[in-house]
Amino acid sequence: MILPYSCKNDGNPHAHIMLTMRPIEQDGTWGAKSKKEYILDRNGERIKLKSGEYKTRKICTTDWNEQSKVDEWREAWEVFQNAALEQHGHSQRVNHKSYARQGVEQVPTIHMGVAASQMERRRIRTERGDINRAIAITNREFRQVRARINKLKNWLYAQPLADAPTMVDMMNGVMHGRNLKTQWQRIAHLKTAAKVLIFVQANKITTVEQLADKVEQLHERQYELANIIKTDERRIATLNEHLANVETRKQHMAVYKKYQSLDPKKRKAYADKHADEIEQYKSACDYLKGVLNGRTEIPEKEWRAERDMKLSERYAHCDEYYSLKEDVRMVEVIRRGAEDMMRDIAPERTALRTQDLNL
Repeated sequence: MILPYSCKNDGNPHAHIMLTMRPIEQDGTWGAKSKKEYILDRNGERIKLKSGEYKTRKICTTDWNEQSKVDEWREAWEVFQNAALEQHGHSQRVNHKSYARQGVEQVPTIHMGVAASQMERRRIRTERGDINRAIAITNREFRQVRARINKLKNWLYAQPLADAPTMVDMMNGVMHGRNLKTQWQRIAHLKTAAKVLIFVQANKITTVEQLADKVEQLHERQYELANIIKTDERRIATLNEHLANVETRKQHMAVYKKYQSLDPKKRKAYADKHADEIEQYKSACDYLKGVLNGRTEIPEKEWRAERDMKLSERYAHCDEYYSLKEDVRMVEVIRRGAEDMMRDIAPERTALRTQDLNL
């Protein structure tokens, strides 16, 4: 049974799905939730306990509470929703699988919730909104760096076997520079050329093949770092979600306790006045109940300590990622130097080929 929970135009449409744990028999009556099954030994005999009873296990009579069913229902919803999107001419599509299962190098955003969504629509910044904006920047970084490395790989592997520029040619192109009209441009170019020289020497690159190997290493490390940072971001986002709900619960606890203490006749007026606070408190409690999974004490200190540790790890990984981006930029400078050099010598090579043909 699907119970509509939110039909308001509040940006948070959803439903609560309720399932019975009992089967419905052929005659329309309710069946038992579970049954006992005897556990047998290697010889197929029942195992007798000291009490005289036989060892048994509980077997559910329905599979509606199995974790695998959730994935089946999510996949079915994907099919229905995409069919509806196509029917109404929308290009967007949904996928029930996580980014990790899809192999997508992207950090998922966190759930905004009703209150944060409404505040963001009113142009009020929220902690959850800031988290999602930071995640969007990280995802853009992944896409841009990956695209730049792929472009460098394609350029290197597209070089001709004959008359291909050597590493010396490329470095000469870098050092020479083009269209440097002002003193500031020339100074900036010399600084960049010095950085490229340090990069080449530090990585012991003397041939184009070694440069190609370096680009391959950058490609592999970018993939590894992206996965590490994605894992860090996911856990940080989860911990931030936990802690945000802890704060929401604290913030509105007094309002909810007063609501509970009121005479039933006075509750409605109070609930109408403080509907948002009461709803946010209940939502936070439901969330934390699901997270705690039977535990009663909220491990707020542990969550904060883990988040601080993960943030420290993420900063270290991001520093390495920015260093990798700088290496990518150095290779791009080398590529531009090679292209400038090839443009300069192209007329000379054309003239030599023409002379050879005439001879």
